[in-house]
Amino acid sequence: MGETIQSVERAAAILRLLASGGRQLGVVELARAMDLPKGTLHGILRTLVHVGFVEQDVTTGKYRLGGTLLHLGSSYLDVNELRSRSTNWADALAGRSGESVWIGTLHEGRVLVIHHVFRPDDSLQTLQIGTLLPVHATAVGKVLLAFDPYRELTTPLSAYTKATIVDVDVLDTELEQIRSRGWAAELEEFEEGEVGIAAPIKDQRGVIVGAIGIRGAVERLTSGGDLQLTALSYVRDAARAISRDFAR
Repeated sequence: MGETIQSVERAAAILRLLASGGRQLGVVELARAMDLPKGTLHGILRTLVHVGFVEQDVTTGKYRLGGTLLHLGSSYLDVNELRSRSTNWADALAGRSGESVWIGTLHEGRVLVIHHVFRPDDSLQTLQIGTLLPVHATAVGKVLLAFDPYRELTTPLSAYTKATIVDVDVLDTELEQIRSRGWAAELEEFEEGEVGIAAPIKDQRGVIVGAIGIRGAVERLTSGGDLQLTALSYVRDAARAISRDFAR
């Protein structure tokens, strides 16, 4: 039972690299990261492309995650209890707030978006289910980080805008405030012009298992530099409703 198959481990490592890079990677980059001969790497990549787990860009020759893998990931998310219990409340929150709704949980030091509801208007939007977001620069991430007893930040903290908190001591102070008040916000810390508000979701044991939040334009969710309290109340109501559903 203690034995492992090396080729499978290598294939899994390739998929993790492609998932974490945020961009397409070439053979040279992958070979260097994995310390593998190019011939060996080519064989694994050909197999992953054949089964649909990886795709190769015909123009650049570089690799990215394939649609089959995304489908498998979506199948996991569909049966995820947090998502199934949150879906109706997330739809209601989008309707009340007029903003997009995000539900996330911690995954390898980042936020895994397990559910995303579009802003209820006719604007062009992209579904973000399965996306990994930074914990320190998003409201959903800061909520999860604040209530995570085993949190361990990867430093240095990346700056996404000029407002992103990159000082660990400053972030720790904010996390204390989040734990005290029970909600988090980010003002243009992840994307300029956007604001996020989030609150924690508890299971039947009272353990934080996820977070729900909204994202929208700064002019809609703030007034005079302060958060719109109505929007904040909608988010907290949704988080409490989902938590009550877990407790049943």
